[in-house]
Amino acid sequence: MPPPSAFGIDLHLELTGPGLRVGLTDALREAVRTGRLAPGALLPSSRSLAADLGIARNTVVDAYARLVAEGWLTAQQGSGTRVARRAEPVGATPAGVRTRPAEGGPRYNLLLGSPNLSEFPRKQWLAAARRALTAAPHEAFGLGDALGRVELRTALAGYLTRARGVHAEPERVVICSGFHHGLMLITRVLQARQVPAVAIESYGLDVSRDQLASAGLRTPSLHVDERGARTDDLVRLRGVGAVLLTPAHQFPTGVVLHRDRRAAAVEWARATGGLILEDDYDGEFRYDRQPVGAVQGLDPERVVYFGTVSKSLAPGLRLAWMVLPRDLVPEIVAAKGQADWVSSALEQLTFAEFIASGEYDRQVRSMRLRYRRRRDQLVAALARRAPGIRVTGIAAGLQMVLELPPGTESSVVEAAARQGLAVSGMAEFRYDVAGSGAQLPLRDALVVNYAAPSNSAWAGALDALCAVMPSAGDAAAE
Repeated sequence: MPPPSAFGIDLHLELTGPGLRVGLTDALREAVRTGRLAPGALLPSSRSLAADLGIARNTVVDAYARLVAEGWLTAQQGSGTRVARRAEPVGATPAGVRTRPAEGGPRYNLLLGSPNLSEFPRKQWLAAARRALTAAPHEAFGLGDALGRVELRTALAGYLTRARGVHAEPERVVICSGFHHGLMLITRVLQARQVPAVAIESYGLDVSRDQLASAGLRTPSLHVDERGARTDDLVRLRGVGAVLLTPAHQFPTGVVLHRDRRAAAVEWARATGGLILEDDYDGEFRYDRQPVGAVQGLDPERVVYFGTVSKSLAPGLRLAWMVLPRDLVPEIVAAKGQADWVSSALEQLTFAEFIASGEYDRQVRSMRLRYRRRRDQLVAALARRAPGIRVTGIAAGLQMVLELPPGTESSVVEAAARQGLAVSGMAEFRYDVAGSGAQLPLRDALVVNYAAPSNSAWAGALDALCAVMPSAGDAAAE
């Protein structure tokens, strides 16, 4: 049997013109010119295309020969007829060619939400995919269990137990397509339980708050200080049935939830029957401190633990998970449906193999070293070029906070934009504090994702950031 490439591509052509040969030649030329046929694409054999179009083979041979002579196609004995590599389509981008950013867009990106995508372990992931595909049972390609593939749930249970201190068994792990997919499922359960409110931290992502609010839930917020969210305030909030926390590395301030406040949150959940929603979005990355275990380890029956590969590998994989209290599993299955409608079985099997082979641990350790090096470079550069800027939240995670002189945040963000640098101000993540009747005190600061730039863009991003820093009083990195 010939190799797949011998068959060429499946080609749809509209034949117009004074004759079949001219019409076919014009149709092929237009397909190449507009990019429908990409440079290097293998065309069908003359016999196959003639059969598909219901025309004489000689007509196809003549059209191919004409386009070879014009330089649109190339033909070599044994390798078939292909679109010429030098052909430049008009109005379309050739496959595999990256487009430049839109004119006026940022040259450097320090916005939150992404790791260094250029460091994705392509070779190792491909090898894991091949092994997983080879070993996959036939039933793996069906819709599957609503909980997700058992291979991945088993691998995750082992990894989370040893790496994050999570009490996990495969039967209480649920695979999701991202953190917000998991939060959507939890929201449905809270609605069914007639919970009126979910407490959130006074700094956080507006998309999470908006998702809860759009479901009709109130979102009172807990003040965040240098010890994390003030969870002892939960007892004074009416109607709150759950609290959303980022305890290992508060988003975006970077502080760790103090052990006393962890205990207070667990005590509140036990006393009220409430749930702690623990978002462990970048818990693997710590640099200057001992590992901080998950709050879930304190009471697995009162904490819903969320994890994802969005920071450790790439957000585009759309792989995340929840570790649930045992009594919550049936309700989440009911909310998700009786089958896994959203998560690719092949991606789940590949990730399971990636964990089991040790590649995931190696990738996390490697990136931990790389991100620490970047963090150190940024802190050192600011100490030299902007010594008045105080740096906080640097002991873990992928972002840091640069404290600015009062009243300068918006002007610095605008100055960065003029330099082609995209960066977030702290004001983007600030909420009102529940029961205070007033906004949080203004805290002028930048939140910088030093993980995001590619390796080639990092030096330029670092220079651009230092260039827009204002002068301030004496500062020290915490």
